[in-house]
Formats: sequence, structure tokens, C-alpha cells
Amino acid sequence: MTVSKMTWRPQYRCSKFRHVFGKAATKENCFDGVPITRSVQDNNFCAVNPRFLAVITECGGGGAFLVFSLHHTGKLDPHHPRVSGHRGNVLDIKWNPFNDYCIASCSEDTTVKVWEIPPHGVMKNLTVPWKDLQGHSRRVSLVEWHPTANNILFSTGYDYQVMIWNLDSPEQVIKNPVRTITQHSDVVLSMSFNTDGSLLATTCKDRKVRLMEPRTGNLLQEGNSKTHKASKVLVLGNMKMLVTTGTSRWNERQIALWDQEDLSVPLLAENLDGSSGVLFPFYDPDTHMLYLAGKGDGNIRYYEISSEKPYIHYLTDYRSLLPQKGMAAMPKRGLDVSSCEVFRFYKLVTIKSLIEPVSMIVPRRSESYQEDIYPMTASNRPALAAEEWLSGIDKGPVLMSLKPGSQLPESHSEMKGLANSTDTRRSQSRPGMLPLAYIQDRPETKDAKEAAGRADDDRISLTNGEDLTLCSPPKTENELRQKFHKQQEEIRRLRELLGQRDVRIKQLELEIKNIKNSQPAQTHPTC
Repeated sequence: MTVSKMTWRPQYRCSKFRHVFGKAATKENCFDGVPITRSVQDNNFCAVNPRFLAVITECGGGGAFLVFSLHHTGKLDPHHPRVSGHRGNVLDIKWNPFNDYCIASCSEDTTVKVWEIPPHGVMKNLTVPWKDLQGHSRRVSLVEWHPTANNILFSTGYDYQVMIWNLDSPEQVIKNPVRTITQHSDVVLSMSFNTDGSLLATTCKDRKVRLMEPRTGNLLQEGNSKTHKASKVLVLGNMKMLVTTGTSRWNERQIALWDQEDLSVPLLAENLDGSSGVLFPFYDPDTHMLYLAGKGDGNIRYYEISSEKPYIHYLTDYRSLLPQKGMAAMPKRGLDVSSCEVFRFYKLVTIKSLIEPVSMIVPRRSESYQEDIYPMTASNRPALAAEEWLSGIDKGPVLMSLKPGSQLPESHSEMKGLANSTDTRRSQSRPGMLPLAYIQDRPETKDAKEAAGRADDDRISLTNGEDLTLCSPPKTENELRQKFHKQQEEIRRLRELLGQRDVRIKQLELEIKNIKNSQPAQTHPTC
């Protein structure tokens, strides 16, 4: 008789993100005294980019939201100016991914408005929008920007329609969308795009998950599971999978994973708990990490997604005693790579009128740049003009490196046809951005490096993309504080630029030394 030996195998996966932990900001780095909205809509109520934080606020007579600089932490001035052009409560806000000074808002007054935020922030109440979109017949609940096409905005409301708007239109008031999608029989609860924006996934109050072509509105897939009532949906990058959060038939909170090619039945469904708050999913395609934050919860669960069974791998929880009403996620280009930060939330705490930043950090001993956790990521440059996308072209996002001091030449052919986009003086410039095809097909040349260096020299005379001659002297304490923060940011940027120059000088000195050492020794004639 043969006896087989039992081999012991560990029950955990080897993952570089297994020890990711959440770190809440100190009280000095939080935003205190913020009058957060009391709306019961299942939205995030806030939005963030590397320059500004916007939050929907409570106000009487119409709707409004606040916009303030990320450096303006601490106690908020109760008389801080607002963006207050809506006649009804604001339900959702989203920053333009390609312009840090442009934000869209939708409201119960059936309109969508697009606002231009001044470079120094909101110094007085804004009431006149850049674009006023009037096409919905009932209140508008959600807005979403296209991930790769410039100035393409999607909106949906209680008229069950998804409307596509082209903001390159010269009119200030746009009454006719370029396309209207009428595939839904009830209120749309959430919308999500894949990486290149060629697919749009939606969840609806009729319990169905839909996958469609956003340009034409053609329905590709439709799922209706009897055991899962979906509330929010996310397309998991290019993994050809969807994730939805919702409830089971016994009203337990549940997460489900779907095959993009077949929505007839979910690949996986996992019950979480019996709480009643909606689960907000956030996905990082660079690290393949999924974060779940429940409305009214104090904790954030996070998982790692893989393309093989069991697909979802639980990592751990971030726990807090402060319940969240909504969350905003910082774009990857706004993270602190020196502390190995891979994700950052801005958490709305209504009971304390507080906005608390929470950083997700990979513990590393080295303070150098960690390339394995920061792959090339989506930048703030559009890959397509609005007309190109409407004509039937799809392109992946323009990629950039998060490495400090990375300098790669921009592909001007990718930017062709974007002359009608918002003023380049307002667009945020950051080195190291390239389309994926350019990175794969063209090696970096010496001339391109010199051209990028000259472009950096030209930018030294600007302060965050603004001409110093346009700055007016501060008149109030609030303006003085804003100026102070802008100067601190400029000093930090110049120090970083000097550090890059020092590194380049050392590289050139080393190259000269290597060239001298590689030259053969000259032979002298003997007498």
C-alpha cells in the first residue's frame, strides 16, 4: 500500500498590494466647516482633481456647490463664494478629465451646466455658466465625461434618456444633443465607460445591466439576474469584465462580477453584509484594485481583481468611526508617488461637516520611485477631438509617466484637430505624456530631448500655466491666502525643476567622462 504525502500550501496569494493600508489625513489637512448637502440621492456629491475640490452644498433657493483649492485646508470661510447658477438642487458634479478648470453639474431644474473656474479659484459667486445644456424634460441625476474624447459629455435623468452633448458647439445655450439613447425603461442609476470609451455600461431601476455602444446607442448585451439587483456598475478597464454592487433577493448587500461578452448570468456573486447603504465601487486599472465604500459606513473594503478564478481576492479593510455620505477619488496624476500612494479618497463626513482625505499606501522602505506600482497611466490630454469621435474613431487614452522629472516629447499628431478645445493657458502641463502607440513605435531621440528641455525653459516664466502679469494684487484676506498658497506651489515646482537640472548636469558630466575613457590612448613615436 502506498501512502501519499500531504503537501502543505499557503492559503494566501503572493501580491505586492497585500499589505496596502489606509491613512487618514491629520485634522490640519482636512476641510472643516463645509455645509455638505442633505440630499438623499445616491451620488458621491463631490469631485476632485489635482487642483480643486468641489462639493455640493446646502443652500436656500436653487442649488449650489463649492469649489476650493486643495491647499486651502482647515476651517472653511462660511462666506466662501459659491457656484450657484441652478434653480434647483444640484445632484451631481464631475470635473473635465482634460481641463482642471472645467466642471459639469446637473440639477433638478432639468439642465446641465458646464462651468469655467478661474485659475485662482472662485473669488466671487459664479452664476453664468460657460455652457447651458437644455434637453431633458425631467430632473437630471448623473453626468459623465467621455474618457478619451475632448468635450464630449453624457447626461441622464428621470426622463429615462441618456443624452450626448458636444461642447465644441459655438452656442452658449445648447438645446439639442448630438445623440439620445432611449434603451432604458426606468431611471438610470449609474454609467461607466471602458478604457477607450467604445463601450458604455449602465444600471437601471428595472434591475437590468446593459452594455451598449455609446456613439450609436446600439444595445450589445443585457443582463437581468433574479438573484442580484444592481445599483452601481463599473467596467474593469480592459479586462472584459464588469462589476456591479447592489442587493440580493434577501436584501443583503452584494457584489457581482460579469463577463462582458455574456451578461446572462454573473460569473461571481458574493454577499457582504446586511446594511442598507448603497455601495460605491472605485477601480484602479493600473493596480487592478477594487475599492468598495458604503454610504453610511465608516470602512472601505478593497480587493484585487484577476482574470482567472476566483477573480476577486479580498485584501483587507480600512476602518474608521466616521460614516461617509459620499466619496471622491483623486486622478492618478495627483497622487504623492514619494510616499507610495496608489489611491486617495476624499470622504464626506456630514455629522462633522468635514471632508477627510484618506490615502491608500503600499508600504515600502525605499524612498525612491517605485516603477512596479506606477505603470504608465491616463494623462490629462485628450486622444480625440469631439468631431473625430462622433465620426466613428476610437482611441485609447494618452498615457503619461508618474515618475518625477520624467521628460518625454509630446506627439503633436495626436493633438491635431484640438484647436477648439479650452485655452491651453488653462490646461495643466505635466511632462512625461505620450500616446501608447507612440511609446511602442518610436524610440526617444536626442533632438526630442533637447526640444522638451527648451519647452521646460519656456514654462519657467509662467506660474502654473498663468502669466504673472495677469495677476492682480490681493484685496481681501481670502485672496491673500490664495496668493500665498500659489506662491508656495510655485516655489515647490521651481525646486523640483532645479533638482531635475542638477540630475541632468550629472548625467552629462558622466557621459563626457565615459567618452574620454573610451578613446584609445594616443601612441607617441619613439626616438
